Amino acid sequence: MELFRGVNVDWLRLKWYFLGFSLIFSISGVASMAWHMHTIGSPVPLGVDFQGGTQVQVRFSQAPDINRIRQATAVAGIKDANVQAIHDVDQASGNDVLIALPEQQDESALDTGRQQIVSALNANYSDNPFAVRNVQVVGPTVGHQLEKQALLATLYSLLGMLIYLWFRFQLIYGVAAVVACFHDTLITVGAFALLNKEISLTVIAAILTLVGYSMNDTIVVFDRIRENLRLSRRESLPDVVNRSINQTLSRTVLTSGLTFLTVLSLYIFGGAVLNGFSFALVVGILIGTYSSIAVAAPMLVAWQQWRASKGKTIVLPAAKRSKG
Repeated sequence: MELFRGVNVDWLRLKWYFLGFSLIFSISGVASMAWHMHTIGSPVPLGVDFQGGTQVQVRFSQAPDINRIRQATAVAGIKDANVQAIHDVDQASGNDVLIALPEQQDESALDTGRQQIVSALNANYSDNPFAVRNVQVVGPTVGHQLEKQALLATLYSLLGMLIYLWFRFQLIYGVAAVVACFHDTLITVGAFALLNKEISLTVIAAILTLVGYSMNDTIVVFDRIRENLRLSRRESLPDVVNRSINQTLSRTVLTSGLTFLTVLSLYIFGGAVLNGFSFALVVGILIGTYSSIAVAAPMLVAWQQWRASKGKTIVLPAAKRSKG
């Protein structure tokens, strides 16, 4: 199925607009991460999976008063408790509340967090019946280990893809694709920092999924560029790149568009548990599709132009002719 026929967009002519767009969102995300680093000691708000502590999800029979819940925990001697309302699709009135205790150095004390919260609510907020729906307890040691492993998993995935593209195409293809993936990851994580949304293990899983998704979309464009280089050896590289992007545009819009609609539905109807995971997918698919056109492909042209300015003419490898 082909949505667009005879498309002739000069994508490279828009490269400075693309660069400005990427810089605005990248710098905004980095600035927000720097502010979080200064205020909370972490570039982004971390969920209980990483920072350790206790999270108790409580459902009240009536709409809860968040300020009274904070007062109830404070009166009970629970310091620095984070209380926030949860609006779930199956609970339109918004009667769910997430109460999180900060990281505690004594891991044996973490098990008492749930009981402390329940006792505080029973003693100081007893006029609104409630039930505990979910409890998450993670020790600080385990949390720091998970944080380190999540970072390494992301870096290793980028390194592995760089090596793969180096052997399949050429080093510059791998560098361009990895830069595009890093660009996608930076903007996605920056969006979490800007919106003060927590990073959890499920969000890391979404980011790793997006790394592979963005890389696959970029490889499709690169493969068409390499094929067109074989068919049009006298054509300039910018013209080949523009034509290749236009030829794969229908495939890009269909694949990314349908995937985006799926994850958007997950974000809207998936509830609080999947909110971070689906939000990362929504942002990442948009940025990943954009970067394969606006970041990765133009880097090939910029690299060749830079080499030419140094008096070194380098021809990007074309696809080999099929036998038979």
